[in-house]
Amino acid sequence: MDTNATCQSLNVSSTVDTGNEINATTINLPDPPPPQNTHAMQTRAKSANPSLFIRSVGSSLTYLLLYVDDIIVIGPDYLYIFVLKNQLALEFKISDLGPSKYFLGLKIQSSIGGISVNQAKYLIDLLHTSGMTSAKSCITPMSTSLDLYTIAPPFNDPSLYRRLVGSLQYLTFTRPDIAFSVNRVSQFMHKPTVIHFSAVKRILRYLRGTPTLGIKFRKGSFSLQTFCDSDWAGDTSDRRSTSDFITFLGPNPISWSSKKQSTVSRSSIEVEYCSLATTTVDLYWIR
Repeated sequence: MDTNATCQSLNVSSTVDTGNEINATTINLPDPPPPQNTHAMQTRAKSANPSLFIRSVGSSLTYLLLYVDDIIVIGPDYLYIFVLKNQLALEFKISDLGPSKYFLGLKIQSSIGGISVNQAKYLIDLLHTSGMTSAKSCITPMSTSLDLYTIAPPFNDPSLYRRLVGSLQYLTFTRPDIAFSVNRVSQFMHKPTVIHFSAVKRILRYLRGTPTLGIKFRKGSFSLQTFCDSDWAGDTSDRRSTSDFITFLGPNPISWSSKKQSTVSRSSIEVEYCSLATTTVDLYWIR
């Protein structure tokens, strides 16, 4: 990742009024200087993610990510990004928000050392909503001795439980450290008990003590490196195992998951192979 890259935000406010849509055919911009027979964004959106557009000229890469009416553009070519914004403004009613600070609840900070992303504001709002702003923080998101299958009274507000867990799932976008814990409490959405809600509060207490943790993307190589692991029959209810993996592009984490396996494994070797297979699928998708 180029640490000299600029990160800009835009908002499209009239796609409904004009009937225009931003897609691979409408983003057709001249390059300064124009490469021979080359589409402006070097082309169409990526097939794996039709909302992501990439322009590649030499070693220079410019990325445009579209989500409904929010746009984020990142790249080292300041002149091209300026031309890009002006060209989009001819087709759509664009609000130029300048350097990106927030995008879909993610706080973005650019510096010489790289780009930092966290969800501190989203987390603070979540703590306020859940009444946990003054709760005592803890150093881990889940107790190792907690048995979530212990018989306990049902929680009296299941909808609150589901809202909080759904918000925690969104926080895993920049917090891989809570992925396993959130996966565990997500398995009881249908009928949560007071023990399950206590586990959710434990995660919130951990987050309260670490509100600004996130991910920092630094300049580095484009080599992929993945680490995976799993337990064996860790779920005392159905004896299924949980697989975890994290993938790095150079020094930067770009993909991670913690998920219960779909079948029961009869040996620790089998469960490790299942985890490796899941990780390989993700790697192929990335490549």
